[in-house]
Amino acid sequence: MKRPKLSVVIPCYNEEACLEALHGRVSAAAQASVGNDYEIVLINDGSRDQSWKVMQRLCETDPRLVAINLSRNHGHQLALTAGLDLCAGEEILIIDADLQDPPELMTDMRAAMKSQGADVVYAVRRKRDGETIFKKITAALFYRMLDRITDTPIPLDTGDFRLMTRRALDAFLSLPEQARFIRGMVAWVGFKQVPFPYDRHERLAGESKYPLAKMIRFALDAITGFSTAPLRFASHIGLLLTGASLLLILYIIVAWLMGNAIQGWTSTMLVVVVIGAVQMFVLGMIGEYLGRLYVESKRRPLYLVADVAGPVRGHASLGYRFEDSGEVSVSPQTARSEAAE
Repeated sequence: MKRPKLSVVIPCYNEEACLEALHGRVSAAAQASVGNDYEIVLINDGSRDQSWKVMQRLCETDPRLVAINLSRNHGHQLALTAGLDLCAGEEILIIDADLQDPPELMTDMRAAMKSQGADVVYAVRRKRDGETIFKKITAALFYRMLDRITDTPIPLDTGDFRLMTRRALDAFLSLPEQARFIRGMVAWVGFKQVPFPYDRHERLAGESKYPLAKMIRFALDAITGFSTAPLRFASHIGLLLTGASLLLILYIIVAWLMGNAIQGWTSTMLVVVVIGAVQMFVLGMIGEYLGRLYVESKRRPLYLVADVAGPVRGHASLGYRFEDSGEVSVSPQTARSEAAE
């Protein structure tokens, strides 16, 4: 199979209002960069609007457009994984559908990759237009905290907007975990990775697909996927409380020997509440890691494809899709699990 020079992978969720403009700008940028030797891979992540119908209509007029319709909403990171798994390009550009990341930068990013002999060019945000002060501050604090507690250096102020070589992508696709923090996983695979500063634009249309609840879940996936610091923190808190308890017992004994009545119901209850709160926190951290182990032990496919439009050249190594020939494509981990049974 002859690979296209470039694959542009774009996860989409309720992006009906953006798709026409997205297709036009990405197509124009790709043609300016590599001529006609490219493919655009759109992943419909269980959208509730007319995104899939728009994708199908666009595929009828563009033979270089591929649309993948997932069986349900899998979430941004798994939808992106599906696109990366099923694309076929020698170079792969990841970009969001909201056009906050300008596709016109792909030519400069490819030039940076070639001139510096890099396998990954990751875009670093200098400005974040159209985002609230709260989101900017929390994002900055999160990435700096993550940088301090992880063993894998993860670039600051970066998203998933990046250009990768095929060998870097193949290394990434060898990582089968369910809870995916893709920018951290790409950093973990190594190879030469270089920054590309840019200014992030305001959304073309629609609303952010990362409300506060999803941002918290995303942060937990990042922390628990790349650091055991919360478990170490929990053990340190346990040691400190043990030491404090020993001192409290010593105080009680000394006070009893000296004949002093021990009073203070309020202080006693305060100690009980503090210790109980810390215990619940520690159990929550342990539960978070155990939950990840439970999910991973099921060895389910990372994504399920319902329909495709356009020429899909890649094969599902991490997920499941029913091929047009009637043969079933199943992820290797699922095949191993079924063989064991």
